[in-house]
Amino acid sequence: MFPTVARVLDLDAVRRGMPQVVAGADRLQRPVRWVHVSELPDIAGMLQGGELVLTTGIALPEDREGLARYVRELSEVGAAGLVVEFGRRYFDTLPRALVQAAEQYGLPLVALRRELRFVAVTEAVHALVVNAQLEELRSSEAVHQTFNELAVEGAEPAEVVRQVARMAGAPAVLENLAHQVLAYDAAGRDAEALLEDWERRSRGVRPEGRTGYDPRTGWLVTAVGARGHDWGRLVLAGEPGPLPEELPHRHTVLLERGAATLALGRLLVRDRESLERQTHRTLLSGILTHALTVSEVALRAQALGVPLEGRRLVGVVLRQRGRPAAAALEAQARLRDLTETAAAAVRERRMSALVGPLDDGGVGLLVALGPHDDEHASLDGFAAALERLLGEGGRPGRAGAGGAAPEGAPVVAVGSSVGSVRDARRTLVEATQVADAALHDAPLPGGRAASYYRLPDVRLRGLLHLLRDDARLQTYVERELGPLLAYDAEHGTQLTAMLRTYLEQGRNKSAAADAAHLSRPSFYDRLHRVERVLGVDLDQVESCLSLHVALLALDAVRR
Repeated sequence: MFPTVARVLDLDAVRRGMPQVVAGADRLQRPVRWVHVSELPDIAGMLQGGELVLTTGIALPEDREGLARYVRELSEVGAAGLVVEFGRRYFDTLPRALVQAAEQYGLPLVALRRELRFVAVTEAVHALVVNAQLEELRSSEAVHQTFNELAVEGAEPAEVVRQVARMAGAPAVLENLAHQVLAYDAAGRDAEALLEDWERRSRGVRPEGRTGYDPRTGWLVTAVGARGHDWGRLVLAGEPGPLPEELPHRHTVLLERGAATLALGRLLVRDRESLERQTHRTLLSGILTHALTVSEVALRAQALGVPLEGRRLVGVVLRQRGRPAAAALEAQARLRDLTETAAAAVRERRMSALVGPLDDGGVGLLVALGPHDDEHASLDGFAAALERLLGEGGRPGRAGAGGAAPEGAPVVAVGSSVGSVRDARRTLVEATQVADAALHDAPLPGGRAASYYRLPDVRLRGLLHLLRDDARLQTYVERELGPLLAYDAEHGTQLTAMLRTYLEQGRNKSAAADAAHLSRPSFYDRLHRVERVLGVDLDQVESCLSLHVALLALDAVRR
């Protein structure tokens, strides 16, 4: 923003005095904020820093200590340099004590071998300063206008980073908190060299404050985030070198303005998505509760860009499984994340669907298929996209071999397709029932992986789930399993679990013992105890079938 000492010495008004640098030659890049003419030996108390002091030296101290004190005070206050004119006090050389003190304190010391009109020097330098300030204002205005437009237009992060790199003339990189590159612009340089081993290099750059310069790498770095929650850093990658006397003010403003635009863009996207999800949720709730008429649902969905009329409609419900009890805020955050991921999968597959939370643990979709859309292919594509997006977000993958879903993976349940908005509730309700019934990890028919569940897949478990509120089913569970449940509660045993393991292993006692991690004699002893408590013979197929149905019904009733 300000001219340097070297730039001032190169002005015609100064060169006429034949300037000679006699000390502090390595500090000529100091910025000159102002020029101050003074003969006072205690002038330091009147300075604010950044001034270039012009003097004839006529009133400088005579003694060595006085000269050293004069230079030290100028250095401590942050003066840009000292210019002494020959002809009044000094004629051929400056005092050795003055030169040595300037070298010691790193203060540029310049001798003018010819007399100059100091007013001409001040006018020239101040004109340079004012012009620089005007240029800085114009540059700041350009930055302000550019990033305002980007913010209003909702520009993608890549476009914001591109503008930062273009206006700075240096590579710019946006990274997340894990130091992974989200967007970059190499500004015409070698992109591979810029990003090579980025994570390791970036972890070593930890400047103080929200914006800082790292001289080892030449990086200017600022944090990106809002509302006290940072989510990344924006880096302007310069050349390695010593810390400048003053960072380029324009680059700092540019980088911070770019970071603010990125943070605002993320907030706007999140809020826009939340508003969209809320609108979709209202429609889905209106369908399930009959709060909206068929025509209202169709009209509002059409306005949202999800035409429902003349389409085949399929209800889809996602249920989170295998998660421990969580605090309300954490549960809401998980549900919101799952909802947004489902919406992203719909966009990726170019599907048309309403997507929104159904309750505290589920996400609902009403998929509208066109006349040429293959239902199975569309649903498989959605399930695959959801699996990939959840995996990229650090969550567990979906079902594995044999249909066993990892803990925490969501259940994807699908209802039967319907041909009108009037029947949309039926497919959503069916998908909800299938999702609730499928929460228990069980392989699908034929051992296929659980890409998604439909009513035939849950079979007996689905029927029992539908009947879970029926008193007759609850009575059946108590009659079959009540004594065993009471025995476990009274004695602290796990006989019900042993029975479940035995039945799930197809009544194979050896396999069941292995699954229970017990020796065969110990497991057999527990089975005999189950028989005594229930008064049944576990070698009879009908008894085992009845008990297995009761266990499945117990799962449905408890949920």
